Amino acid sequence: MVKMLKVICSLAFLFVFPNTLKAEGKLNLYNWGDYINPAVLKKFTAETGIEINLDVYGSNEEMLAKLQAGATGYDIVFPSVHFHDILFKLGLLHETKINESPLFKNIDKDFIIAKTDPEGSWCLPYARGTVGIFYNKNIVPSLNSWEEFFAIPDKYNGKITMLDDPRETLGVGLIVNGNSVNSTDVSEVKEAAAFISKNRDNISAFSYDIISLLQSGDIAAAHWYVGGLYYVFEDPEGKLEYTVPKEGATMYQEDMCVLESAPNKENARKFMEFYLNPENPALNTAQQLNISANAPSRDLLADNLKNNPYINPPSEAYEKLQIFDDLGQDIKIYDREWTKVKAQ
Repeated sequence: MVKMLKVICSLAFLFVFPNTLKAEGKLNLYNWGDYINPAVLKKFTAETGIEINLDVYGSNEEMLAKLQAGATGYDIVFPSVHFHDILFKLGLLHETKINESPLFKNIDKDFIIAKTDPEGSWCLPYARGTVGIFYNKNIVPSLNSWEEFFAIPDKYNGKITMLDDPRETLGVGLIVNGNSVNSTDVSEVKEAAAFISKNRDNISAFSYDIISLLQSGDIAAAHWYVGGLYYVFEDPEGKLEYTVPKEGATMYQEDMCVLESAPNKENARKFMEFYLNPENPALNTAQQLNISANAPSRDLLADNLKNNPYINPPSEAYEKLQIFDDLGQDIKIYDREWTKVKAQ
């Protein structure tokens, strides 16, 4: 249904993850909560006979911590692209050489952006989406900018929320100030934090659990993920809307990576090959509303998805979208400033 970073949702097709060693006909996925269409998993099993076990996580940090704590048995993980780089540097990834597959030609080269994997030899680009603003039109008739977003409490007497994520939320401050969301300039990060702090009284919460509050009108607008368009499409009253602010926004991309410790590497490679077939990522986009890196799959989408500028942004839209890089030790700059913002 919806890509909800840091929210683990119940799945219609949930498998209990076993502590299993290598087994013929098994594949163990570790993915974001509710970030793959159960129909895709059923289809793979029907075509190959390989049973899929699915476990879920709510953040890149949670996934990495579990792996570093010694969790074994997982075959495929789905890190955000900057965590793809981190996992590579930590020696946790297996080189699949998926780029040697004849169907790798289907992958949009603009999605091969991991700095440690410039040829796509290790991981397969999976899906991408934007992080903008959802709002309730019964409270806010229209919304086009971050400036308008932060003015809502005063102008409409409505509450706003932002994501409980230092890079996403401080990233808004960086964008508003005309800087890169990957800035390692201490003064720029401090300025971004100061911008959020200046608006702190107008931010009712840093949260991921906002959909029901937005639907009820308990909040007027929220900084959130494009996957929430599912609720816009399903809203019979048409009161919900999504926008990417004119100043710009962030976007996320996850990649599909096989772990060096994977007990079922051959089956993991089969799943990657399966996912290179355009009809399979198209099936995923139809439910998840995150655009696939598989370019031909986009032609298989229904017109309302293919032509939606937020789900399938035109090339010019990417000029105002920024994606996170691995900042190494410089991430501590963000952690320090975020701690100060949260402490207010």
